[in-house]
Amino acid sequence: MVDLSVDIGGLTLKNPIMPASGTFSEELSEVFDLELLGAHVTKTITRGLRDGNPTPRVCEVNGSMLNSIGIPSKGVGAFLEKVVPFYRQYETPLVVSISGNTEEEFATLCAEVSVDGVDAVEVNISCPNIEEDGKAFAIRPSSTASVMRQLRAATSLPLWAKLTPNTGETSEVARAAEDEGANALVVSNTLLSMSIDVRTRRPMLGNLMGGLSGPGLKPVALRMAYQCARATRIPVIGCGGVSTVEDVVEYLIAGATAVQVGTATFIHPTIMPRLISELELWVENEGLRSVRDLIGSVIDDEQAEAVVFMEAAP
Repeated sequence: MVDLSVDIGGLTLKNPIMPASGTFSEELSEVFDLELLGAHVTKTITRGLRDGNPTPRVCEVNGSMLNSIGIPSKGVGAFLEKVVPFYRQYETPLVVSISGNTEEEFATLCAEVSVDGVDAVEVNISCPNIEEDGKAFAIRPSSTASVMRQLRAATSLPLWAKLTPNTGETSEVARAAEDEGANALVVSNTLLSMSIDVRTRRPMLGNLMGGLSGPGLKPVALRMAYQCARATRIPVIGCGGVSTVEDVVEYLIAGATAVQVGTATFIHPTIMPRLISELELWVENEGLRSVRDLIGSVIDDEQAEAVVFMEAAP
């Protein structure tokens, strides 16, 4: 029998398939058994009420999606009262995604959600940091290290740092997160992008720009997962463009220990349980006993030399 279990920084998952934050909610329990998933990852919450960005918030671009939702939230009180109790009925680990505008706000919220029934905290450090003129925490190693230091002091739960593709210092940011206590890296959030309606000459999103997700993001996120897996000693969770079992396997071969599924769930709500079944069959057909045999198995000697050359070039 194939073993699909993986370890994410001390947290055992029955399989490596889980939702991406913002694409999963309690309503999916009416569509499939949520106990099937490796983990449950909640929509990102903030401490207080948050309305989100102006509409339109979503548009399609070349088979991918642009969104500028703006993290609408009912606040931590409503989350602890209604959402956490719902997930306590499942044995599947619960990962709470949080966001903050400042380091102090992040740390305070992290402490508040570290309650019974929560197994890990995914910290969305890809969000704007108002103390750094709106630049995301994870843009720079220094700001990544600073916020992670406070987050680590705020909780004993495993911390998953969600990184941004909007940086030219991927490996450095990943190492900074690890050095300051991250137990895993989620790679990655959406890619800052834009689309314009040529008929009206207006941006397609009410917030002008938004995050690219879906198939268009996958090559970028896959490259980042590869880099982060080699730059750190902690597990990497691949996120971006996962819609087929081949996508899952590709991330695992690149070095990811697990994957998150996002945009594909909007198209096929039962995509995650299907991927779990297909992954089990894929591993069995390859003659492997465990999905862990795939992790980091990429044959990359030539590519590694090319990466070193590019990073060394002026």
